[in-house]
Amino acid sequence: MRRRQKTKTHREPTIALINIVFLMLVFFMVAGTLAQPLDPALTLVKTRDLEGRSPPDALVVHPDGRIAYRGADQSDVAAFIADLSEEERAVVRLVPDRALPAEKLVTLTRDLRAAGAERVVLVTERSAP
Repeated sequence: MRRRQKTKTHREPTIALINIVFLMLVFFMVAGTLAQPLDPALTLVKTRDLEGRSPPDALVVHPDGRIAYRGADQSDVAAFIADLSEEERAVVRLVPDRALPAEKLVTLTRDLRAAGAERVVLVTERSAP
């Protein structure tokens, strides 16, 4: 009698298949675009550390020193503070333009404090570390 020869079982190369699928996944993640790109001229607003008040409640200072509150120009800091309620006088938010000279900003902050603002908070843009 003849003995049967044992045949080796053929194993499928699953590791190679997994590697190929993984490489395809990485390729399509890098090469593909998942979302439509934004308009390159668009600059997004940075609001990372804003507190709960809405931006229109801030006193805006333009580069020439002109101040505006809720879209209306203000002629005098003392008159502006007098029109505010006690709650609004507790914290006055000040949004200075980047081109505003520092001397004007310091003078305006001093004038706001002298007119009755308890605390003046500068709202700025926080850059990435």
